[in-house]
Amino acid sequence: MPHVKVTDLAFGRLQSPSLDQAEEFLTIFGMHRAERTKDALYMRGTDPNHHIHVTHLGPSKFVGLCFFVDNEDQLKQFAKAPGASGIENIDEPGGGKRVRISDPHGYQMEVMCGMQQVAPLPVRKAVVNTGDNKLRRAGELMRLTPGPAQVKRAAHAVIMTPNAKEKIKWYREMFGLICSDEVYAGDKENVIASFNRVDRGETFVDHHTFLCIEGPNSGLNHLSFEAQDIDDIMLGHQHLRKADKYKHVWGIGRHVLGSQVYDYWQDPWGRVHEHWSDSDVLNVHAPTNYLPAEEGLNSQWGEAVPEAFITHASP
Repeated sequence: MPHVKVTDLAFGRLQSPSLDQAEEFLTIFGMHRAERTKDALYMRGTDPNHHIHVTHLGPSKFVGLCFFVDNEDQLKQFAKAPGASGIENIDEPGGGKRVRISDPHGYQMEVMCGMQQVAPLPVRKAVVNTGDNKLRRAGELMRLTPGPAQVKRAAHAVIMTPNAKEKIKWYREMFGLICSDEVYAGDKENVIASFNRVDRGETFVDHHTFLCIEGPNSGLNHLSFEAQDIDDIMLGHQHLRKADKYKHVWGIGRHVLGSQVYDYWQDPWGRVHEHWSDSDVLNVHAPTNYLPAEEGLNSQWGEAVPEAFITHASP
């Protein structure tokens, strides 16, 4: 039995040498400032969560991840896990309560509830005609306003690690994750990537919330954020290109596993951030699938995965 069943990814914590540069990148990426102190930056999306990304001032570093649970009773349950802290009041913007624990790499994992909810931001919604339904936008003209993607929420995180097949067991035991897909190289026992979703029973959830990828080093491979729609991905890509400040990593394309339309960019310190839209959604009844690397890590359309991406780890 897992120690707790988390319901979603809340945010990632990073450390950066400049909060000004961090805020500039995240704003161009499509987030909005929630609050900023002298030593930390809290950025939000269009959904009601107070923040979806935290940056602390300091040398470039991946600090850890935070996941949601529904209530304090679940925090009490998780606080009994080996190595877990007691329940703590979060003395930061957004508030709430949490339990902290170190993962096998020493990164800080948090489970929280009670984050402040704020008014959602307005979102442009584009109605798309299809080949078999050309009247969905009858009499209306589509006119898209250039600008950043409309980032909604934190969606998933990927950690690179040696011996990923064994390490993922810790996250499943701690957080109640379910395996959606495992990718192998050569022998089926040689698992090099594990895609895991939250367990909300009959409720359908994103195909994956947390991944472990096999690699020689431990670190953050990327943080991922849901955007409104496919047009949003394209507009965000164009906006980041126009800024001419940041390195593009991979995309635009459509994944095989999860099926999301994706686009990846690096922040000023090389940490990879992904926009995606249109994910597969599964519930507790979906089985685990096993795919060879040449199929599972490829794209349904778009360029092949770059070697620099699948070997990337930000410590």
